[in-house]
Amino acid sequence: MSKHLSFYVQFHVKSECIGEFKERAMYVLENISKEDTFEVCYFHQDAEDPTKFSIYERWTEPSAEAFMANQLHAKEYRKDYEERLPDLLASPRTITFLDPIKEWHRQWK
Repeated sequence: MSKHLSFYVQFHVKSECIGEFKERAMYVLENISKEDTFEVCYFHQDAEDPTKFSIYERWTEPSAEAFMANQLHAKEYRKDYEERLPDLLASPRTITFLDPIKEWHRQWK
């Protein structure tokens, strides 16, 4: 199994800010999809609580520190989103980095 940097980010958005949050997040996600070390991203809204969102990301960055330096803190397209985010959220976002155990792919016949 190849080594990937995988993590998920959880957000609790103020109800009056859901539209703006989704718009800003989608802009950033569209841009990260063009990065050389980007692999995959899933953006979800909680089915029971529309103020809760999660993003799962997988990158070929060598470490969490490299991701923070090369992506999170280095990209101009993230600047407005990062500056506005505290005002949109009911509580700070959480980022959880994951260690891979096993990966399965669909078996094609």
